[in-house]
Amino acid sequence: MAETRRKLSPVDPVWDRINNEARQAVQDEPLMGGFIHACILHHKTLEKALSYRISAKLSSNEMSMVVLREIADQAYEESPALVGAARADLVAVFERDPACHRLLQPILYFKGYQAMQAYRVGHWLWGTGQEDLAYFFQMRVSEIFGIDIHPAAKIGKGIMIDHAHSIVIGETAVVGDNVSMLHSVTLGGTGKEEEDRHPKIEDGVLIGAGAKVLGNIRVGHCSRIAAGSVVLADVPPCKTVAGIPAKIVGEAGCDQPSVSMDQMFPGMN
Repeated sequence: MAETRRKLSPVDPVWDRINNEARQAVQDEPLMGGFIHACILHHKTLEKALSYRISAKLSSNEMSMVVLREIADQAYEESPALVGAARADLVAVFERDPACHRLLQPILYFKGYQAMQAYRVGHWLWGTGQEDLAYFFQMRVSEIFGIDIHPAAKIGKGIMIDHAHSIVIGETAVVGDNVSMLHSVTLGGTGKEEEDRHPKIEDGVLIGAGAKVLGNIRVGHCSRIAAGSVVLADVPPCKTVAGIPAKIVGEAGCDQPSVSMDQMFPGMN
């Protein structure tokens, strides 16, 4: 008789930690058991849990959870980069948001993280030519989360959007890796032109609450944009800008402003 061997699952410390946190949450609050089992403990991988979570949030009478889940499953299967980006985003939120104490939280509760993962599936659809489905994802993300990201926008990994209400990112916007932004940020155009018309945000940038970055301009890596600023011109790397219109008010103050989340600017006490 041929020897049978059990197929071993690969070790996944992140997913194992999420599962441990989920089991502890159920123990601490049994009334959450059904919800946490459905979202986390019933799934074998992070991507399967995210597929379930995205489809549960975006489903409606217009498109069922079953169909949306099939779309998300296909996206994760055909584009492993989506899984890597989801992990990087998760770590970014955990490390930068002082309100996040467990890896479990963004998956279950944080609309910035959930919306970003739904956008990523929509962006994958856009890239495969399924533009109407991509627009449907954009519409539902906007309706459910209050975040409007065009599916053609290009966004890197390690993204943290804190609070996340009223975020707008336009069609030709490009956002690099390890960027942090707070609520009510707009990466928008300045008119009706159809060409490349939205901002290019380089790696490591911190964008404060309510900031508006408008037009086909470039914000250099590791810069900071003060809350409420209106940025209409290029920002050099490693600088702090503030005001309406925004002007350079000093250096960025650290090597990685998007990670440190330090929003105290020169001259402030």
